Amino acid sequence: MTHPMPHPDRAGRAIACPACDAVTTLAAAEDAKAARCAACGGPLFTGRPMALTAARFNAHTGQSDLPLVIDFWADWCGPCKSMAPVFEALAAEFEPHVRFAKVDTDAERELAEYFRISTIPTLSFIHEHREVARVAGAMFAGDLRRWLYDALSQTEGTARDTEEDTASPAHEPETP
Repeated sequence: MTHPMPHPDRAGRAIACPACDAVTTLAAAEDAKAARCAACGGPLFTGRPMALTAARFNAHTGQSDLPLVIDFWADWCGPCKSMAPVFEALAAEFEPHVRFAKVDTDAERELAEYFRISTIPTLSFIHEHREVARVAGAMFAGDLRRWLYDALSQTEGTARDTEEDTASPAHEPETP
């Protein structure tokens, strides 16, 4: 069985930098894994989850074409800590097809409230500023990988057709 993956070298694909949040457009012939940010010069893909804050949220969900998987966690949460190495390994595996991010729910209460997080860890899959899938609880690598492939399959055929489509997403309360 083949699994859907967005094409990493699609012409005109906007990617938010994990370091400075500036958006860089990748050319068709550009190697996504080797691509660098036009603003800060840092790598667009590091193979590790990035820390996501309310201040950085819009750049990575509203301006970037890259699907985003968010791990809502807390430092005191045992299941969160046990799943962290699995999440990190899958970040390396799935980049440059998907961006992985972590939200510390204690430090980023605004984002936790925005997503109505009541259990941690909770994973949310965002594509085109819409939550496509969500799952709560720690997961083993195989289960998490299957969940990711299922979420990716739900994004097929959702390419942006018009500016109007991106201006009115299905799940968009006020951005934090």
